[in-house]
Formats: sequence, structure tokens, C-alpha cells
Amino acid sequence: MRVRAYLLCLCFLMLLSGILSAEEPAHIGSRRELFIDDWMIGSLDGARQELHHPVPQEIAITYDAPAEGNISYYVRILKDGDLYRMYYRGAHHDWSKGKVTHQVVCYAESDDAIHWRKPELGLFEFNGSKKNNIVWTGTGAHNFSPFLDTNPQCKTDEKFKALGSGKGGLYAFASADGIHWRLLKEKPVITKGAFDSQNLAFWDEHRQEYVDFHRGFTNKVRAIMTCTSDDFVNWTPPKFIDIKNSPPQHLYTNATIAYPRAPHLFLAFPKRFVPSRKAAWHPDPKNNHPGVSDGVLMTSRDGMHWNRWDEAFLRPGQNRERWWQRNNHIAWGITTTPSPLPGHVPELSLYAIENYYVGPCRLRRFTLRQDGFVSINAPFTGGEMTTRLITFDGPQGKEKTPVELELNLATSAAGSVKCELLDEKGQPLPGYSLKESEEFYGDELDHVMTWKGESDLSQFAGKPIRVRFVLKDADLYSLRFRNGE
Repeated sequence: MRVRAYLLCLCFLMLLSGILSAEEPAHIGSRRELFIDDWMIGSLDGARQELHHPVPQEIAITYDAPAEGNISYYVRILKDGDLYRMYYRGAHHDWSKGKVTHQVVCYAESDDAIHWRKPELGLFEFNGSKKNNIVWTGTGAHNFSPFLDTNPQCKTDEKFKALGSGKGGLYAFASADGIHWRLLKEKPVITKGAFDSQNLAFWDEHRQEYVDFHRGFTNKVRAIMTCTSDDFVNWTPPKFIDIKNSPPQHLYTNATIAYPRAPHLFLAFPKRFVPSRKAAWHPDPKNNHPGVSDGVLMTSRDGMHWNRWDEAFLRPGQNRERWWQRNNHIAWGITTTPSPLPGHVPELSLYAIENYYVGPCRLRRFTLRQDGFVSINAPFTGGEMTTRLITFDGPQGKEKTPVELELNLATSAAGSVKCELLDEKGQPLPGYSLKESEEFYGDELDHVMTWKGESDLSQFAGKPIRVRFVLKDADLYSLRFRNGE
């Protein structure tokens, strides 16, 4: 009897353990999910995550005005209505004297984020003239980093805010028009860290708070710290971000954004500095400035825990002036620009510094497919990806529009993508199996999948499901369950 009771108890505990360890579905609502990390991935078979790279385009702007120079740097690009604004450090290093001659904050603007102009603002005198594009001098000019404050509680005369380093830490600035700036407080608002970098902050709409990312040092390695605030003046104690499973490397800047097409995701584009390597060619005859740099991609869902691709996102390439230190700084800010190719949809534009130290320093534009940072890729021989267990939202509004699976994907002429919906036990849902799926081939940012011509998935809203994709010579960049939003 005791043995039987023991076995029954053991069986009960095993059953209970299985219930407790069962996967809880992740609710994704109607938001877009990218495959930049493994959060959405349940399993991969013959397919893999592939990192993609921005394509170099034209020189966006050359920093050759008197108030600029060969070490113009820390570029910030933001969109304000129909206007694109660019802020950057205007600075010059005099090699004959071995020192920096000046540091000011300069400004440029554009109607398309491709062609830029430098307006004469007449605000600050430089070399005896106010005919320049300077918007700030003094405290914070070394690395002034503005943003457009989208906090609903933001005061009208503080529509723009910025951080900049000075004695003792980071200072807070505000502006009503993005041109005329003032200090919000005479003392620094963030004091823990090392601030000789592009330190930045912005209003995080998804989490409803201000977030900051700035430089710190840990074990003599340049790293990134973060903190949050409700009012932009009082900040939580900064902590080092956690970059799991990646070796310590010098991250010179961070260029962190909330990705506009999926604002719950943080993307960062640090400039990775390798101080032990020397450029083969350098303007300093004594080569007292060793080190080479590239750009890497990092992703996070909470701002504290990050995944980093150790392979370079932005390589220096064949331009020899990109192969010495402090080049390849990716500007803070991504824009969406029209493609010059007929029939192509708009693409993402990123920007990166080149010709640093030699001069004139310049900013090159790069382009990338929307959501095109990482894809689920399968070769011609084929591969599969099955998502984790998820739930999604049902129809919204009075019209009760259908819920559809929208995919950003591309195939070769001989490639294809098919998919099916699975229940909690991994069984195909009737009517939405692989046999009933369309066989998609093409290249679209917002393709709606169908099963025997049917696309409405409203009946599965709120129910735990998985999506299984079968790919052949294809890339899948993102998905979302579109419900009319």
C-alpha cells in the first residue's frame, strides 16, 4: 500500500510539474515583431537568423564651414513634422599645434533627409562673424544631443530637450523651437558615469518615461549605462546595461532608439572601438592615435538586458579613411526616405561619419530595407521556423475589420514561403494547414497571407497558437497580426 501511495504521489507530482512548466503564451497584440533576437522564435530547422548590412549611398553633408572642421562629430538627426533637423559638434583638431581649436554646436536641416542645408542663424559669433549655423556654445557643446519630446505633459517651451556634458556630469537643456536653447538647471542632472561620448535621452512612449543611455567604464572598458526619469531632471541611479553572451568590447557611442515601426523594441548602433589595432594609413605621422572602429547592432526589450551581434553591422569598407580610429560613428537617428529605384517602397536611412581627423569630416548616408536588420533566412534547400506560443488581439472598432497575418518577406524567383497555424499541442488548425497555405514568392513589406483565399484570423484571437513557416531561398523580416489599427 505504501509503495502504491508513493507511486500515485510521484505521478501526481510529475503531472503537476508538467502543468507548471507548460509554456505560457506571449501576448503580442497587434504589434509588429522583428526577428532581431530570439524572443519570437520557438525553433529553427535548416533556417537561421541572418544579420543584414546597410548599403552606402551619397555623402549627405560635408563639415567644411569655418565653425566646423576635421573632428565634427556626435551627429543627431530627428524629424520634426515635415522638417528634418541635424545637430552635431563643430570642431577642429590642429595637427601642427596638437590641440582642438574650438567646439560648438552646429545645425543643418533638410526637407527629405537626403539634401541638407546650413542656415545662417546669426546667434553666436565665430571668428568675428555671426553668419554661421551655430545654435549653442559653452557647457554641453562637446556632445550636445537633442530630441523632440513627445511626452503629452511636455511644456510648450520645452518641446525640444537635450543632454550635454559639462563639469560634474550631464546637463539638461530645453528649447521651444530647436534653435534657441537654454539650461534647465545650473547643475548636472546625471552625475554617475563617464560622459566623453554621445550621451542621449528621449521620451519612451511605450514605457511612458524618459530613458537615458550614456557612457561608463567597467574594468577599463568603455560600456553603456542607463537610467530613467519622470521629469527629465530627476533620474534614477544609473546602472550598467547587461549584454549577455558577448565579450567585453569598447562601445564608444550607443545611438539608441525606440524603433518607430515597433516602438516596444530598443535598437542601438554602438561604434565598436578596437584600440589594439593601427590603421595602415593615418594623418598623424607619429601615429599617436591608434585604433580602428566599426558599427555593431544591439537590441533590447526592456533597456537593461541586451543582445549584441558580435559580427559588424557596419564595416569600414574599402575607403581607407574609414580605417582609422573614431570613424564609422553611426549617427543617432534613423529616417525613412524614398527609394531612387522605380517601383520600390521607401527605405530606412542611416548615417555614419568618415574622414575623421583628416578632414573635411563628412557624413555618408546608408540605406536598409524597413525592418531589414535581421531576417529568418533559409537556403534553396529549405528551412523552417516555428514561433513561440503567442496570442493576438481581435478585431478593433465598430466595423470589426478582419485580423490578418501581415509579413515583411522576400524570396528569389525560385524561392517560396508557406505557413500554417498550430494549436498548443503543435497540431495544424483546420483550414490553416501548410497544405492550404498559399505559396508566396515575391518581395513585399506588408504581404497578407491567405489559406485557400481566406485571410481573416479573427476566430483565433486570444487563443494560444504558433505560426510555422516553411521557407526556400527566402527571408522573413517581421510579422504582425493586423486588426485594422
